[in-house]
Amino acid sequence: MSERRQLSLNFFIYPDGHHDAAWRHRDSASDRILDVTYYQELAQRAEAHKNSTRSLRWPGAGDNVRYAQRFRLEPITLLTAIASATSRIGLIATASTTYTEPYNLARLFASLDHISGGRSGWNIVTTSSPQAAQNFGLPEHPPHHERYERAREYLDVITRPWDSWEDDALINDPISGVFADTGKIHAINHVGKHFRVRGPLNISRTPQGRPVYLQAGSSDDGRAARFAEAIFAAHQTLASAQDFLRRHQAPGSRLRSQPGSDQDPARHQSFHRQHAARGRPIAGRIQRPDPTRIFADPAASDARSRPFRV
Repeated sequence: MSERRQLSLNFFIYPDGHHDAAWRHRDSASDRILDVTYYQELAQRAEAHKNSTRSLRWPGAGDNVRYAQRFRLEPITLLTAIASATSRIGLIATASTTYTEPYNLARLFASLDHISGGRSGWNIVTTSSPQAAQNFGLPEHPPHHERYERAREYLDVITRPWDSWEDDALINDPISGVFADTGKIHAINHVGKHFRVRGPLNISRTPQGRPVYLQAGSSDDGRAARFAEAIFAAHQTLASAQDFLRRHQAPGSRLRSQPGSDQDPARHQSFHRQHAARGRPIAGRIQRPDPTRIFADPAASDARSRPFRV
């Protein structure tokens, strides 16, 4: 008897549409683009139809709005509202390593993970839009190699706040008066080229330990799947999609890892497995990904993987 296979579906929300004139269609709900109940209803429908995850794109610069809806709600804030209206679907937000700080983003995702009961995911990007720089105190968009150098350090740093509270650090015992065991809460004391983060995080360990990591785009050499637990990719033909899948199912790829191994996605608390079983997520010390391999610069001669692009 052949092994039963399962397809996990992701509901990708692009509020302004993939066509500039989509908002003008007679069936478009263009008047609800800022209505949180609209997105809650969509998520509830997706959850009812067995979608595993729902993802939101990082907000763009919001320019050229004369003839198109080019603005949207901030994704982590919106997913927090959606979390309160759903119970099983995973919630994925795109966030840039170029225009956020590790500690702040760690708090945002930790809060989303607590509020959702362990359903958060992070689509990691470095931002390719040059006009974004002018909104973050920079005269110009950082060059490619600088963005990925920063991203490598960012990924290493952000993992540490999520791991700064041990599993049983939160005591919450009114009788003894001990709320937390400070011996199990650890400073980070990271000092690097781009970031200085003392830590620890000012919120206890989350149900998942950290969000599920996702990669946007395709890796030319197929190695990025070793570190991302899911990949966003678009292919125009069945043949190219099948080739992409074969490369990421090659020996050593994370998509092909064995249950229980160091690279088994189940160790990272895959939310669609957790919540399909309706079990309590098991918090455990997480394996820190190797940021030098996830964000290898493709311009370098020894690059082993393509960077995350959106």
